[in-house]
Amino acid sequence: MAFGDFLTLAALAVAILIATPLWGGYIYRVMEGQRVFLSPVLRPVERVIYRVSGVDETAEQDWKGYTAAVLAMAFVAIAAGYVFLRLQNVLPFNQGGIPAMSPDLAFNTSVSFETNTNWQNYSGESAATYGTQAAMLAVRNFTSAATGLAIAIALFRGLTRRSTKTLGNYWVDLTRGILYILLPVSVIGAVVLVWQGVPQTWNPTQVVTTLQGATQNIALGPVASQEWIKEMGNNGGGFFNANSSHPFENPTGLTNFLEMFALLLTAFALTYTFGKYAGKQAQGWTIFAAMAAILVVGAVLAMHLESQGNPLFPNTVAQAGVGNMEGKEVRFGSAVSGLFAAITTGTSTGAINSWHDSFQPLSGMVPLFNMELGEITPGGIGAGMYGMLTIGAILAVFIAGLMVGRTPEYLGKKVEAFEIKMAMLTALVLGASILGFTALATATAPGQAGPLNAGPHGFSEILYAYSSMTGNNGSAFAGLSGNTTFYNITGALAMLIGRYGMIVPILALAGSMAAKRRVAPSLGTFPTTGATWTVLLIGVVIIVGALAFFPALSLGPIAEQLLQNAGKVF
Repeated sequence: MAFGDFLTLAALAVAILIATPLWGGYIYRVMEGQRVFLSPVLRPVERVIYRVSGVDETAEQDWKGYTAAVLAMAFVAIAAGYVFLRLQNVLPFNQGGIPAMSPDLAFNTSVSFETNTNWQNYSGESAATYGTQAAMLAVRNFTSAATGLAIAIALFRGLTRRSTKTLGNYWVDLTRGILYILLPVSVIGAVVLVWQGVPQTWNPTQVVTTLQGATQNIALGPVASQEWIKEMGNNGGGFFNANSSHPFENPTGLTNFLEMFALLLTAFALTYTFGKYAGKQAQGWTIFAAMAAILVVGAVLAMHLESQGNPLFPNTVAQAGVGNMEGKEVRFGSAVSGLFAAITTGTSTGAINSWHDSFQPLSGMVPLFNMELGEITPGGIGAGMYGMLTIGAILAVFIAGLMVGRTPEYLGKKVEAFEIKMAMLTALVLGASILGFTALATATAPGQAGPLNAGPHGFSEILYAYSSMTGNNGSAFAGLSGNTTFYNITGALAMLIGRYGMIVPILALAGSMAAKRRVAPSLGTFPTTGATWTVLLIGVVIIVGALAFFPALSLGPIAEQLLQNAGKVF
């Protein structure tokens, strides 16, 4: 790994450290309805939205009402999106006679963008119209991201409020998340991307003549407006099939750095927001440290292995110091591509600037394991924090309580049987979906027809697909033929389970914790700040992931690495 690659990682870390308290504090003020510098402009707009939609912003919901609102929003959005995709051939802004999506692909795509997954079994430039990209997919990038943010804020309130039955109002949280947080920064980000060369146009596909005299169709479109929110909202769905490796989505080294920054910004900032709710900033910084430690270790491993090249081909360009460049963009290089892969899967984004299918086995395992941890390091917008607090913190205090022989506590509230059941349900639903659908695919003819590679690498392609879809990530190994009825339907089910199979028990846990009274700390209270707690939190997250997925990883990337070491290729 070159010194410049290390500087990229270091600069990104410094930028996130500086931005976390600023952006996290702003999010807290917005979500609690406090005045911010945008209030004079946006507060009147917010009031109009409530008036038109019939929402009483002063009326809060208990966990059941909050959950019902989330599920109602999802059902309507998925149904409307399905109809839109089935009719896109006759709707406006069809730039080139693009046909309607098939029923199974339309179902998969609508579910994908509503669950913040953005898994794409189609090529964006040839299968989605400008109208679909702007009016359906880009809009979902805002609403699905704001929903994740709203769930995290509801959990924060549940953990920190005293003896209450309410968690806030989903419709208010959704509106504020879009209006004050996602939309303003996305406008600025889109303008920056246009400055760097990302298209933002309604012009049709351009036909150009190449230097060799051939003709080539160059797809354009309203790209910049979707690109920034896909990264900042941890969505990941690209306007083009090549995603963030395409020069019209990610043209320069600066845009690559900014997009990685956008991926991490809100996910890490929410740790500071949590500290504001908890009334003790050390609570947030401790979670920040645990998330960052796991992410950095994985990122450095992927960067190092990719910069070394393939040892089976020692006389190739790897010897020239460029590393494993198969499936990489020369604008970014092998090591920074490994960094992007770790970040995009650590944040449940799914955007890619290189093909993970071409990574070395163990560096390819980094993004795979990131997703199987539940994408909580730092995870998607909102989803990372509610996953970390549930899978990590609640289970960690339970283990700590067992060690000291008393009922575990978190933020001064007893964590009892119901909360542990909800936390375990959240953790188990991921493994059940990922491993269950992977087993089904590997044991049936329709599933076996998907991988384009044999041996353990082909198994990794299937495992990666369901890890990505269940984890609401959306990235792919790029070696799986996923646009089939089997993968479209099972993938959509995996995305629904991964999203709402977590949200429902998490909101139930939040409602239960909100109703509890705080108890005074005692000598038996395990501190949930400091180095010891951070190490325990990291240990629980890693162990839960390792116990569930190590056998599957052994059959995939680990077996492939051992066979590669023995000179065996597929």
